[in-house]
Amino acid sequence: MLKPALQLKLGQQLTMTPQLQQAIKLLQLPVLELQAQVMEALETNVMLEQDEDDTIDLASLDQATPAGEVDTGSAEAGEPAESDEPTADDVIVEMEDPWAESSTPSGDGSRSDDDDDRPLEFTDERGRDLHQHLVWQLEISPLDPRQVWIGEAIIDALNDDGYLTQTPAEIARDLSADLPVTEADVEQVLALVQALDPAGVGARTLSECLVLQLAQLDADTPGRDLAIAIARDHLRAIADNDLATLRRALGTEEDSLQVALALVRSCHPRPGSAFAGAQPEYIVPDVFVRRTEQGWAVELNAGSVPRLRVNQGYAGLVSRSPDYASLRAQLQEARWLIRSLEIRNETLLKVARSIVQRQAAFLQHGDEAMQPMILRDVAEAVSMHESTISRVTTGKYMHTPRGIFEFRYFFSSHVSGAGGEDVSSVAIRARIRKLIADESPGKPLSDAQLAAMLAGEGVTVARRTVAKYREALGLAASSERRQTAARAHA
Repeated sequence: MLKPALQLKLGQQLTMTPQLQQAIKLLQLPVLELQAQVMEALETNVMLEQDEDDTIDLASLDQATPAGEVDTGSAEAGEPAESDEPTADDVIVEMEDPWAESSTPSGDGSRSDDDDDRPLEFTDERGRDLHQHLVWQLEISPLDPRQVWIGEAIIDALNDDGYLTQTPAEIARDLSADLPVTEADVEQVLALVQALDPAGVGARTLSECLVLQLAQLDADTPGRDLAIAIARDHLRAIADNDLATLRRALGTEEDSLQVALALVRSCHPRPGSAFAGAQPEYIVPDVFVRRTEQGWAVELNAGSVPRLRVNQGYAGLVSRSPDYASLRAQLQEARWLIRSLEIRNETLLKVARSIVQRQAAFLQHGDEAMQPMILRDVAEAVSMHESTISRVTTGKYMHTPRGIFEFRYFFSSHVSGAGGEDVSSVAIRARIRKLIADESPGKPLSDAQLAAMLAGEGVTVARRTVAKYREALGLAASSERRQTAARAHA
């Protein structure tokens, strides 16, 4: 029979305080999300105010670059920096941290309501999609309500590329459930829709799309009529690059044919795709890396997030009376937020300096000098856990003389090289790109030849690994490159 008993056990358990949870959350936020959270805190917490001496650095906001694009900064991607500057063995210069100063008491002050003192904000202004763009043009056209109604049905039948996915007969049948509509009515309005912007919209085939675009050119445009004939009846010959047969079929001279082909190739095969893409996301760098006479300087972007301080005017009114419990809670939240932001910036700066110290050769010479580095390397250097380094390096960007890069860009796997030294996969990809760029167009290098050439340089890479890196670079196989060179020569 069981009976109750008392037992004593010793153990350890990690308890995350609200302050620690907030610090971890802020640590992993990108700059734009952090700006939004700080501005929300300024609006909801009366104990917080923006430092009056803190101003947004307009130059730093000018550095904002669309995601996916590389800003080459002050040095071209393929050119090394000035030779008289420090090398990879230089120390990291300690720069003044604008957050190092105390952000709490600094005299009496009140929050400024002047809109000119507020930081610039990035607005998300979504443009019209293809459907909205066409409907807007339809509504301002001199059409009667019935034609507009038919036109909207035609626009609804377009796909994202701007092609018509239903026949006029099908559209007429669907509309006839409400009002009698004939196929001829739909054909008439379809011709009006095909005259809208972008040129080529409403086509049923690629040939019709190209003809619609070419037909909008001026009648006296050189090669226009010949280009329309090619687009209507001879697209297969262009695809096969059979220019001799095309020239005989059209009975034209070589020069005239080339002019017409240039017009055809200038057309957009998917006119609606310009409206399908999402708005670009803008990047504000978290840190700036520059070269000085003493070495590499790494400093925080002071204009990315406003500096905060406790409003001493309100803080001085808070007493220990129960009536001020909510104000005391806001005061505590304000101090936690300020301290969490300080911890975030200290950690960010420490990790950035460690990365620059290890990848100074890349900053000096480019991708081929990239050193292999994993999260553990930085974690051991700054005495932090790998999970913390992962949070810091996600969504954070560094502005360097070679462009703006995400922190994660500097981390890569390694391949064993000559003499037991490891080589970064980024450096290998850069070397493959250079070898292919320097190859003879008539005799492109195969993946096996590239692997052999890398092995001759002391980097042992399997052929399938070379193929994987080549495909990641967007480079075609040797057979395709040979065919492309042959077509260009012909």
